[in-house]
Amino acid sequence: METAVQKYTFKDFTSDQEVRWCPGCDDYVILRSMQKALPEMGVKREDVVFISGIGCSSRFPYYMNTYGMHSIHGRAPGIASGVKLANPNLSVWVMTGDGDAMAIGGNHFIHVLRRNIDLNIILFNNEIYGLTKGQFSPTSLVGQKTKSSPYGNTQPPFSPGELALGANARFFARIGGNVPKEMSQIFIEAHKFKGTSLVEVLQNCVIFNDGCFSKFTDKTVKADKQIFLEHGKPMIFGKERNKGLILNGLKLEVVTIGENGITQEDLLVHNAKVKDPTLHQMLVRLEYPIATGIIRSFDDVTLEERENALTEEVKANSKFTKTDDLFFSGETYEVK
Repeated sequence: METAVQKYTFKDFTSDQEVRWCPGCDDYVILRSMQKALPEMGVKREDVVFISGIGCSSRFPYYMNTYGMHSIHGRAPGIASGVKLANPNLSVWVMTGDGDAMAIGGNHFIHVLRRNIDLNIILFNNEIYGLTKGQFSPTSLVGQKTKSSPYGNTQPPFSPGELALGANARFFARIGGNVPKEMSQIFIEAHKFKGTSLVEVLQNCVIFNDGCFSKFTDKTVKADKQIFLEHGKPMIFGKERNKGLILNGLKLEVVTIGENGITQEDLLVHNAKVKDPTLHQMLVRLEYPIATGIIRSFDDVTLEERENALTEEVKANSKFTKTDDLFFSGETYEVK
C-alpha cells in the first residue's frame, strides 16, 4: 500500500545554514517562493534535489533542507541530467544564473532544453556577474558600464527566452523577482510539466546592477509595463485592465479597449500549449509590455520516454536474454 506524502510547510525545506546574500537581493524572494511552493507539489523531501553551478544563485542548495550539489561552473545541467536519468523518481532542479547558464555553460544549457529531460531550471537573470563583482554577462545590455566594460559593453545580449525557444524548449516562463505569490505558482506549474521546464526570473542585483528591471517590475509601473499571460485567457493588461494585444500582420500590437471599435473579443487569447512557437517567440521578444507568466508549455515526448522505448524495442528484437547468451554466441572455443 502506497504511503501518503507527509504534508510539509516551508520551514521543513529551510536548512540551518546562514543565508549569505546581499540585503535586498531578489534571491531571498526566489528562495522563499521555492520553499513555499515545494509543500504544494506533493513530493517527499528526500526525493527533491537541487543542483547548482557557480554564482550567487548557486548557493541555493545550502539553503534548502533537501538533497543537493553545488557543482562546477556551467555544468549543472549535465550533472542534473545524470541524477534524473539515474533515478527518474526524483524532482530535480537546476539553479543557475545568466553567466553560469549562458556563458561557460552555454552548450549544456541549450542541449538539456533540446533533449527534453524531465527536470526544471530556474534562471536567475540579473544581467551581470554578481559573485565575481560586477563584470558584464551574456545578458548585459549594449552600453552598460561594468567592472569589465568601464566605457560601456559593446556585445549584444542574449535573450534567454529566444535562446531557449531556438533550442526547442517546450516550457518557458518569465517572472519578476519581486512577486513571490506568482513565482511560487509558476514553480508549481514547472514541476507539473513533464519535460524540461525553464523559468527566467528577472532578478535585481542591488549592488552591481540595481534597478536593472525596475522599468518593468516596479510596483508603480508593473500593471502597465507587464502582461501576465495565462493559457486560454485574453492577452489583457493595464491598471484599468483596458489594454491588450492583437496581431497586426506579423507583429503584436497594443490596443485600447473601447477605442476604434476594439472590444475584449478582438484580443488574442493566449495558447501556451501549441507546438508552433511563432507566437511564443513574438511574446518573448515583446518589449512593451514585457510578457511574463507561462509563455510556452507544449507537451512532448521526453528523452527518458524515447530511451525506454528504444531499449524495449532492442530487447524485443534481440536473440540474447542474458550476458551468457552473448558470450557463447557465434564461434566459441575452449582453452585447455
